[in-house]
Amino acid sequence: MPKVLSEMIADDILYMINVEKRFSDTMKLPNENDFAKELNVNRATLREAIRILVTNGVLEIRRGVGTFIKENASGLKNDYDIITSDCENIDIQDLYEMRIVFEPEAAFFATQRATETEMKNILHYGELVEKKLIENTERTTEELNFHRAIAKATHNMYMNKLMPMLLRMIYISVKVTRHNTELRIETIRDHRLIMDFMRQRDAEGAKTAMRLHMLHAVRLMENNVENIKSIKL
Repeated sequence: MPKVLSEMIADDILYMINVEKRFSDTMKLPNENDFAKELNVNRATLREAIRILVTNGVLEIRRGVGTFIKENASGLKNDYDIITSDCENIDIQDLYEMRIVFEPEAAFFATQRATETEMKNILHYGELVEKKLIENTERTTEELNFHRAIAKATHNMYMNKLMPMLLRMIYISVKVTRHNTELRIETIRDHRLIMDFMRQRDAEGAKTAMRLHMLHAVRLMENNVENIKSIKL
């Protein structure tokens, strides 16, 4: 059964806590109006998402003060923790092969199913990635947000649950690409091609472009084995 919007927003907040590490234990959430605007939902939806997280012991509401992350909430076993807990023991080649299986299909379904708002988010993050690539500056957050926005737009709960497993692999790819001018330029071309097909709602084109991007990443890995080994996961 597809998740309702409030459940998806609850997942987004969990992601901010457990993956992005944006909020730590006992930290107060942003002002309701600002947070709802950032998440692109109305306040009623945000309140329902907060209620879900309160029920699950992640948040607590202090009347007249605000909504806070509960102590030890970031240590709760949730989908993100379970999936990423043994990343250091996973073979890098295996993870790249999984990306080849996962991400082209994610691009296909996202191109078909994304709402106008979701597509705008995908393209927005894609443009930020391209800007960072051109400037040759740190782009880890933008890259993760781009791929995560695609996964979210598939409207497939299992694709979204698998996404955290790939985050560290994307991180490695970002670090290695940054130190190789030729591969960085290639990545710019790949991202532009993916976004062009998604913008046109060409699902097959987006799938093919994403697969090519992944195959380029595999080549990157094979040619930069020592660099990859030196990166701390």
